[in-house]
Formats: sequence, C-alpha cells, structure tokens
Amino acid sequence: MNEGTELKRTLTLFQVVMLGLAWNTPMIYFSVFGVAYEGSSGFLTPAYAVAVLAVLFTGASYAVMAKKLPISGSAYTFVKKTMNPKLGFVVGWVLLLNYLFAPIIACITFGIFLNAQFPSIPPSVWIIGLTVILAVITIFGVNSSANISSIFVMLQLIFIVVFSLFMIHGLLNGAGTGTVLSMQPFLESEMSLSIVLAGASIVIFSFLGFDTMTTLSEETINPKKTIPRAIFIMIAIVGVLHVITSYFIQLIVPNFTFQNPDSAALELVSVVGGSLLSSFFITVLIAAIFTQGLASVTAVSRLLFVMGRDSILPKKFFGYIHPKYKTPVLNIIFSSVVALLAIFITIDVALRFVNFGALTAFFFVNLCVITLYFSNKKKGAERATFKSKFVNLISPLIGAAFIAWLLFLLDLPTLIGGFTWVAVGLLYLAYLTKGFKRPLPESEASENIIIPTDDKKAV
Repeated sequence: MNEGTELKRTLTLFQVVMLGLAWNTPMIYFSVFGVAYEGSSGFLTPAYAVAVLAVLFTGASYAVMAKKLPISGSAYTFVKKTMNPKLGFVVGWVLLLNYLFAPIIACITFGIFLNAQFPSIPPSVWIIGLTVILAVITIFGVNSSANISSIFVMLQLIFIVVFSLFMIHGLLNGAGTGTVLSMQPFLESEMSLSIVLAGASIVIFSFLGFDTMTTLSEETINPKKTIPRAIFIMIAIVGVLHVITSYFIQLIVPNFTFQNPDSAALELVSVVGGSLLSSFFITVLIAAIFTQGLASVTAVSRLLFVMGRDSILPKKFFGYIHPKYKTPVLNIIFSSVVALLAIFITIDVALRFVNFGALTAFFFVNLCVITLYFSNKKKGAERATFKSKFVNLISPLIGAAFIAWLLFLLDLPTLIGGFTWVAVGLLYLAYLTKGFKRPLPESEASENIIIPTDDKKAV
C-alpha cells in the first residue's frame, strides 16, 4: 500500500462546528436528564449556568493553543510541544481512552435503545450494523461525515426548539408557574452553592466535544482562525440551549418526579407534549446517537494518525492516508474493531474511561497555556497587558483548578482504571525510549511547527 502523509484541507467553520456538535450531541441533555436532575436536586438552571462558565475557561485555553499550534492531535500535540514530549505522550495515551471509548458508548446506547424497540433483534446486531455504517461513511472523507452530521445536528436543534415552544405554550396557558419570565429557577430558597456545584460537576459532561475540533486542524481551512471561533460558537450554542431548556423545565414542572432516571427524559417529554412529541423525541434520539458515533470515529482516527505520523504508534499502519479518499482508513478500521467491544462491556465502564481521559486532557491543556505564558515572559516576548495576563494566566488557572476539582470527585474504580491505563502507557513509553534514555521520535510536520510569541507568527 502507498503511504500518504497529508490530510486534505476542506472543512469550513460551519462544518467544524457541526462536527463538534455531533460529537457533543445536543440531545445528551435528555440522555443524562434524570441523573442530572437528581444530582442538582432539581436546580438544573443554575447548575448548567455554572457549568457553562467552567467550560468557557477550558475552552478558551483550547482556543489559545489551537491558534498557536494549528496541527491535529489536540492535547497530545499541545503538551508535547509546550511542556515535554514524554509528558505529551502520556497525555495523548490517556486521551485515547476518551476518544476510543466514545464510539463504544454510541454503539452501546444504540444497541440498548433499538433492542428495547425491537426485542426480537439482539443488541449485538444493531451494534455491528452501526459500526460498519460509521466506518464506511468516515472512510469516504471528512466532508461526508461533516455533511451528514450537519443534517442530524440540525434535527436535534429543531427538536430542542420545538420542545421549548411546547413548554412556553403550556406556561402561557397556565401550566406550571404560569409565567415565562421568572427568577424562581435561580433564586429558590432551598438552593445552596454546594448543591449547585454538585450539579455542575455532573452536567459539565454535557459540554464535551469542543476539544475534538482541534483534531481537525489539518483538514480545516485557515485553522488558526476557524478552530478558535468554532470552539466558542459550539460552547455558546450548547450553553444557551441547555440553560434555556432547564429554565423552562423548572417553570413548567417545578416539582417534577419520575420513576426511573434512565427514562426520565421520555417521561418529561410525554408530560410536556404527549405522544406526538414523544414519537418525534425517539426519532431524533436515534439520529443523535448515530451522529455522535460518526463524529467520534472521525476524531479518534485523526488522533491515531498524528501519533502514527510521529512514530509513537507504528507509522506504516497508523500514519497511513488513503491516496484517493485522503482519510486515515486503517485507523478508521482499527477504531471500528475496538468499537465492537460495545457487545461485551457496559455503558458505565465506557463512561468511566471517557470521563478520566477527557478531564485529564482538559487539565493539561490549561497548564499548556500557563507554561507558554511564563516561557514567553521569561523571553521578554509576553506583553504586560491585563488582557494578555487574563487570557494566558488567570483564565487557564481557573480552568485548571475547576477541572482538578472534578477529577478529585471521580469515584475510586474510575481512578484505578485510569491510572492502570497510565501505567501501561508508561511501560510502552519506556520501550519506545529504551528506558527513558532516548528522545521520542517526531514527524517532520510536527518538527516544522514553531510556537509563536506575541511578536512572531507561526511558521
């Protein structure tokens, strides 16, 4: 097989945002609704508002790094180029947990949901079918993934808007509190800061996905401008939708109760819109799961490609680009095979790996921005302005502190599983570096990237 080395730059700002939203899946709001409602004691609106603020700080750090390092690889590349190549490897290794297990979650959810609708067909059939379809679409090119994702993301956004309109209609007709303008969701007497923060620590996972857009830098037109803009646009869209939806839910059903957290969203939709809206909800949820799987396979295949191109993973396999489709075909096949683990493991196990991998990456990207700030200051290249200090020091410090707190809240099995994976990565790193005595290999594409200071552009 012929070995390629370059991805094709075709993605526009709209397409990058749609792929980010596809990985995030706006409908995840309903997937975690029961757990989030219980975890926040019903105070969803302030919990989501705090989560938006927390995500903005880390999102700002990703935007800074995406502008300075417009190459694929996300946190792996950022840490490697700004802090230490070996530490970058460890972060990339942990990030693989997030990216490899994201398609697994989509497949598990798809299998469980459709098996519930069609009990005669086992979940494994749906899982295998979805895995094959996702692989084929992704192989044909990132534009195919982006265009299909755009359609299904728009469908999700339309449902959330329609759901909100149903709630507004009910409020105007006297349901719930009987008003569409109220401070009640923010100022209830039973609410406390500890309750809101506990809720925020749960619902923050509804915002994951903005980081995956940085894996598309080498397939994006003008990535130094497009990727940072896409990050903030996506966070804004998701934040506004989740906060507004929570606001109206607290007004329309201020004392909502449900039988099962897993089916709480369906119970809620039935109360608000009846059987018609429930049917629409089920259809959109299937599309949302499919879209999330598509974006997940796209993201993990790009991360594997960068690690393969750097010879961190076997280059002939993971660094291969198909000469016609300009996609990392072998990586797509590999991640699809891994996704078949959905047949054998539970969604709880998969979520643990995703949570550990995502939060670890978030923490280190914040540290990357701080490291660059002090490095540039030492060189005399950092401008002594309040804006520079806030963007490159204060904001990432707040982001790092919040993410560290969330990591501290992870349960013991998650931490054990995560650090076991880290230990395996360290053993592999020792093998690559002959007992940590040799430097890690690096691709020519990565070597040619120079991190710019305030007075120097990247070359």
